[in-house]
Amino acid sequence: MHCNAVPATTRPSPVAFVPKKFVHKTNSAEVLLTGWQRTDTNAFTVFAHWPTTHSFYTTGPSPVDPLLLTETIRQMFPLLCHGAYNVPFDHHLLWEHYRYELTPHATQITDRAGPLNLHVECQEKVHRGTRLAALTLAVTVVRHEVPLATAHTRFTIQPPAIYHRLRAGRTNTAPLTPTPPPPCPIPPHDLGRRTHADILLSPSDNPHRWALRIDTTHPILFDHPLDHAPGILLLEAARQAAQALTPTQPMTATAMHNTFSRYIEYDTPCWIEAHPLPPTPPHHHRTAVTLTQDNIQRYTTTITHTPTPTPPPHTHQNPLHPLHPAATTTP
Repeated sequence: MHCNAVPATTRPSPVAFVPKKFVHKTNSAEVLLTGWQRTDTNAFTVFAHWPTTHSFYTTGPSPVDPLLLTETIRQMFPLLCHGAYNVPFDHHLLWEHYRYELTPHATQITDRAGPLNLHVECQEKVHRGTRLAALTLAVTVVRHEVPLATAHTRFTIQPPAIYHRLRAGRTNTAPLTPTPPPPCPIPPHDLGRRTHADILLSPSDNPHRWALRIDTTHPILFDHPLDHAPGILLLEAARQAAQALTPTQPMTATAMHNTFSRYIEYDTPCWIEAHPLPPTPPHHHRTAVTLTQDNIQRYTTTITHTPTPTPPPHTHQNPLHPLHPAATTTP
């Protein structure tokens, strides 16, 4: 069955998107999903619609933006949890691992706006008594019957009481301004971005090391209050770190293998390190990125990236893109 979808009131579009609470958004304009249906006992098709333009994600005639892809997949987690598995809305979804890989077609398409389907297989369900405690999902993303990407993820589902114990008193989201304030970012053009507000790195005296820049007023990365850095922010910070190693060559992150080991807090410095790995043919660069806070490794990823094709002239393209303790970060 389809979950109930409602027309979005802030879009100049006839597309009906799912209610924003089903994807854990407060701004209905950021909802990317339009519905879902069950195709087997533990298999689903989730329907999405990508925007023509966006202030943060790359749109237009360019390779698929992996961050837009990831946000689409992330919205699928709560949609299926609440719609298909009856998880209460006050439960917390916490990432353990997530990986994706773009198909060659995803780097060659010339128009990404419009509908797409996510074919989802639930490979494992973990219960604690009667409640659903974890899901492992395999995803194939298809547009016009052509695969764009595959993904695999595992996340846990925690009721409020357990989440509060895990967070050990750190669940207050007010005030949302981190202490100390975000350090000065590196120049946006080095990462293919247009504004300082989208830069998540601040330079150090080591060209392979940066301070994580967290600005909780960012309208996309912090659509709603969170008590720790969200997983989507960590992926983008890692992508920026990999790009910073080759600032003169725009790159697309065609694959990422991410592990979320600990929460990243707002009130103490977090350090990002990026180091190149041996490349894989053809023309695939690889980078290992780690995020460390209080001398504890909290997030790791291996990024495979390739040179980004130059977009045709006179076309719209937002800033370059490819583009949640125990083992968790809020997606």
